[in-house]
Amino acid sequence: MPFEIPDNLHPDCAPIAWLLGTWRGNGHGDYPTIEAFQFGQECIFTHDGRPFFHYMSRAWIVDEQGVKVRDAAIETGFIRCKADGGFEWLLTHNTGFAEIWHGTAEIGTPRLEMTTDAVARTETAKEYTGGHRMYGMVEGDLLWAYDMAAVGQPLQPHLWGRLVRQ
Repeated sequence: MPFEIPDNLHPDCAPIAWLLGTWRGNGHGDYPTIEAFQFGQECIFTHDGRPFFHYMSRAWIVDEQGVKVRDAAIETGFIRCKADGGFEWLLTHNTGFAEIWHGTAEIGTPRLEMTTDAVARTETAKEYTGGHRMYGMVEGDLLWAYDMAAVGQPLQPHLWGRLVRQ
């Protein structure tokens, strides 16, 4: 799908402009404390001319044939871009977490890497202490991976997916 950089793109957002739009696809998840699973996902990155993107993602569990079984995670937040290519990502989840991430966008390369700076959770949320995420453009698709430290486990792979621009 062709992509055009918006006329009103804030200059600080240029290193991550490739993320803009709606992406859909599938992913895989596992962790020592849960059974492996497959999911579908939609991610939306929007921009209104200010130095941030709004982000929203929703996922659903699918069976072996790719048929939706049930709704799963929802997350939303803001990627606040800095002039030096760095960014801050404020993210909230339906599962009771709020996170602050920091990272860098590699100028001229469609890739983001980030680490949690702070995690807050509600009383009913599971124990979650931190994470690491990577997003990158590969063959025109958005590939991403999320490593998680939670429920007494060290930081390790948890989720990964491949999304196609819509």
